[in-house]
Amino acid sequence: MKNFSALLLTLVMVLSLAACGSKTEPAADTKEPAAEAGFTTVEAGKLHMSTSADFPPYEMIADDGSFEGIDVEVAQAIADKLGLELVVDDMDFDAALLAAQNGQSDIVMAGVTVNEERLAVMDFSDSYATGVQVVIVKEDSPIQSVDDLANAEMIGCQKATTGYIYCSDTVENGGYGEDHVTAYDTGATAVMALVNGQVDAVVIDNEPAKAFVAANPGLKILDTEFAVEDYAIGLKKGNTQLLDAINGAMAELKADGTFQAIVDKYITAE
Repeated sequence: MKNFSALLLTLVMVLSLAACGSKTEPAADTKEPAAEAGFTTVEAGKLHMSTSADFPPYEMIADDGSFEGIDVEVAQAIADKLGLELVVDDMDFDAALLAAQNGQSDIVMAGVTVNEERLAVMDFSDSYATGVQVVIVKEDSPIQSVDDLANAEMIGCQKATTGYIYCSDTVENGGYGEDHVTAYDTGATAVMALVNGQVDAVVIDNEPAKAFVAANPGLKILDTEFAVEDYAIGLKKGNTQLLDAINGAMAELKADGTFQAIVDKYITAE
């Protein structure tokens, strides 16, 4: 009788342990999608996005202090696909690039253009948008075309952007020289310098240019495009597994219409 009781107790314990194991297995299956995909992030369970939230409609600060914009919502959708919590780290544009380059953030999204200089120090996802660099001037400005920029005494640009890179390059390389370009921490500051007469023109991306012109009467965008380029998500060089996961998530977002719905929310067809 004692032996039978002991056997019965042993069976109960085994069944009890098995039942506990069956309860925890589903949680383990859904807890670490990143681990299953083979990639790691700066902080477990989170996707850190460095950005410069002064670039409407791609990233900006809402009235309640939260972050909004095309890049923010796309990053959130990607994070959801990867089973991660999105964390937006706001800083100036140059610092946002460096954060991703040095692995302090997982990705950088800030209307970042892919060019040879950046490809040398970081990896990029597939392109998700086309960016157009344009020129903002005062309505009565003698600068009426991109060709007239050669006559500008001073051009304003946001620091570290492709607009600044292009404009500050040597005349031989198609630029205007560093002496004729002033770099500002934000695009908004560059535009205010134009309003105040400190610069003759501002070279900046088309979508934020529209927002800045709408908010500042007396300014206009030249009809001629300054440059056309591709936007993509930047990552630390060599982080191939996360890059593949992001490209896969982005492809799904484009296929199911989520990406276009986000764009349409912020950019209306003209």
